[in-house]
Amino acid sequence: MYKYETHLHTSPVSKCAQASVGETLAFYKSCGYDGVFITNHFLDGNINTDSSLPYEQKIEFYFSDYEKGVKIGNEIGLKVFFGIESSYKGTDFLVYGLDKKWFLKNPQIMQMKKSDELNFFRENGALVIQAHPYRQADYIDHIRLFPECIDGVEVINANRAELENKMALMFADEYGLLKTAGSDNHIGSNQIHLAGMSAEEPFSNEEDFIAAVKSRQAKTFSFYR
Repeated sequence: MYKYETHLHTSPVSKCAQASVGETLAFYKSCGYDGVFITNHFLDGNINTDSSLPYEQKIEFYFSDYEKGVKIGNEIGLKVFFGIESSYKGTDFLVYGLDKKWFLKNPQIMQMKKSDELNFFRENGALVIQAHPYRQADYIDHIRLFPECIDGVEVINANRAELENKMALMFADEYGLLKTAGSDNHIGSNQIHLAGMSAEEPFSNEEDFIAAVKSRQAKTFSFYR
């Protein structure tokens, strides 16, 4: 089986990440992963950039960790894929399948209502997963669910409480949504609990991953190292 991380933050793009791209990718290689998705906080979230910069400059910065990761991944034999974590008042969504060219062409997404933006992503071929939907924290006023605007639910998040993951699984089951798992790693090699998706065939690109999730060929996993 091939193993992939689906939810990963790196420094300096994600303001809350504590580990560099190089350190993080070396760690995943040592843990037996075959690939990772770098899903840093997008422009609507905890991104480490000046909010006054033009949209195009922010996009260039946003992609810098991923582009660095591709080069490092080629050197060490680890596939590096792209995704984003889009945010709305503490409610987060993992979005896979769109590229830099697409984001540069669509600055209007920053003015869209979140439900409209999510559906726009999907209309353009993206896979949209609501991440840790039952997360509770002092900066989150209330739990928000978007069952009509998503393809699936992150039912295992390695950094969330067991109860929160159980509720996420119930949400996915009751609405017939796809299921994914990821570590939500912000700390590189200090991450103890890991998660992700496994498949019998390797992924060559984001489209392979999306197809495997949609056909339910990709399976969730988690473990403690």
